[in-house]
Amino acid sequence: MPGPPPEHPRLRLLKGNPGKRPARSPPEPARAEECPPPPRYLNDYAKEEWQLIAPELHRLSLLTVLDVSPLAAYCCAAAQLREAEEAIAQMTKRDPRGHALTIEGSAGNQVTNPLLRIASQAMNDMQRIGAQFGLTPNGRLRLSEIKPPPSPSKFDGLLG
Repeated sequence: MPGPPPEHPRLRLLKGNPGKRPARSPPEPARAEECPPPPRYLNDYAKEEWQLIAPELHRLSLLTVLDVSPLAAYCCAAAQLREAEEAIAQMTKRDPRGHALTIEGSAGNQVTNPLLRIASQAMNDMQRIGAQFGLTPNGRLRLSEIKPPPSPSKFDGLLG
């Protein structure tokens, strides 16, 4: 689809509506009071990534019940990257040449290490998914006009 990606209607409302086109209001998914825990199927590295970024995304109202699976996909990609990089580092230590960018293929020739492709794909997945959550500078710029909810006041709930 040519042109810029569609913007969230609340973001368009904040920017103004010079074209006077009717604004759609999307359904708002439920947002839990507490940051959701990482899904059980995530491995330890993916859970570490979840614990690192999920609380802040929840605080900014960017993590709702519908966002758990996409964030889990991001965390899985982060875990794959970490595992691939660790495996490359181990191979580098064992390689007499001191690098593991190439390995010996089945015909005896040098081929690109498949771990590099895994790491590269994981980085691409992280950037693509992370941008949707504002985890990249460009993604934050796109979300910069969405203000986080105000912190609860000690007087909240007194008036009824």
